[in-house]
Amino acid sequence: MEIKKYYGKVILFGEYSMIFGSPALLMPLYTGESHWDYIWRNHGKRNYSSNRSLHMFANYLAENECFAEKIDIQKFKTELKRGLFLDSCIPSGYGVGSSGALTAAVYDRFKSTEIEDLIELKKFLGDMENCFHGSSSGLDPLQCYLGKPFVITEDKQINILEKDFMPEGIHIFLIDSRIKSDTKSLVNYFKEQRENPKYLKAFNDLYYPFVGRCIDSLVGGQVDAFFDNLRHLSYYQTVMLRPMITDNMLPLFSLTREDAGFQIKICGSGGGGFFLGFSQDVDKTNEFMKEQGFPITWVL
Repeated sequence: MEIKKYYGKVILFGEYSMIFGSPALLMPLYTGESHWDYIWRNHGKRNYSSNRSLHMFANYLAENECFAEKIDIQKFKTELKRGLFLDSCIPSGYGVGSSGALTAAVYDRFKSTEIEDLIELKKFLGDMENCFHGSSSGLDPLQCYLGKPFVITEDKQINILEKDFMPEGIHIFLIDSRIKSDTKSLVNYFKEQRENPKYLKAFNDLYYPFVGRCIDSLVGGQVDAFFDNLRHLSYYQTVMLRPMITDNMLPLFSLTREDAGFQIKICGSGGGGFFLGFSQDVDKTNEFMKEQGFPITWVL
């Protein structure tokens, strides 16, 4: 029997700005996956730790009545007592959907009612994932559940894309900052900043528009326009989302594809973990990163 896999995710565009209703573009992280297994078949410290984390998650679901109608929590707990765990190679604290994949896997295996409407499903999965981040949009676990790239539009429509939607010649990679991110504190910081009217106006007028432009030009195959929009977006991240950029990554934000064959931005919540890069010159980017000592993983 084929083992079902739950992939991690990459938010290409829309992290933080989606809180304001901006569009977002997500795709699966095919290099990071997870699947269900039992401890009696696969021993190891990490597996016991996963089982304990799932017990905590089951208790969280049991304490909130809204989950009982859609999730068979008792069955979930029974399976955990039998040694169920989620075998995952998706790194935690790196902004690539470790908690999203876990949430999607639990919903998929233990749902008692299928939620057909994707917007309703996003909301429900977000409520589940709140256990880990305090506040979740639901997009991460929805991406992990669907396993396909998609755009969520400003009017909250979800448009699923083909796996090969990326324009020819654009390659995506992840840079390991070697620092673990604290998503909850960064989200709280951003919430505090948006209470400042000056920050809110600047974010809406300057940052927000380039999110949509990056998505439209990338999906539309307009390569030159895409990199021009990305250059602006990356700059505004250094201005408005500075705590989300680790000191060792900041110099890379000032580079352009002419300098080193790529441009980068934050990935997920930022603050550590992976950062996201777009390249038109794989060899040039590889050479540069090797010289600088940054390990990278090519996603596409």
